[in-house]
Amino acid sequence: MDKNDILEQLRSAKAAHISWVQKAKMLIGGFSIDEKAIPINSTECRFGQWFYSDAQKLNGLQNNPLECMHTIEALHFQLHDTYMHIFQIYYHSNQQGFFSKLFGNKKKVSDAQKEEAQAHFNTLQETSKALIEEINRMERRILSTPQEQIEEIR
Repeated sequence: MDKNDILEQLRSAKAAHISWVQKAKMLIGGFSIDEKAIPINSTECRFGQWFYSDAQKLNGLQNNPLECMHTIEALHFQLHDTYMHIFQIYYHSNQQGFFSKLFGNKKKVSDAQKEEAQAHFNTLQETSKALIEEINRMERRILSTPQEQIEEIR
């Protein structure tokens, strides 16, 4: 493993996470966003794909305690759980027609539902902020780890 490759992957995953949050913000802002553009499942988003594959190798770093990975995972789960509420407000409806389901069109949302979605998004933003802080801590740990130790990780 190469430190620069790890850092590049980490930064790319963080950028993917930020993009995911921005899409949720656009959805709440009234933009038409395809429901598949913001994955609900924490293992389907680009950050989750990285976290459950290459990032798991980082458990071998001496200065990256296991609780760091558990904290990131817990925050990531919380983020997706919160987004599930927003998703249900904008996309879930038993009364959608065939073409709405086929093309993933948003349903009509009342003002009260918009306020509820905004409250969920505020929670999502706070969770995202905490997740980014943990990712930044991980990045600092990687930066401070000598390349020789990184090469020992399998």
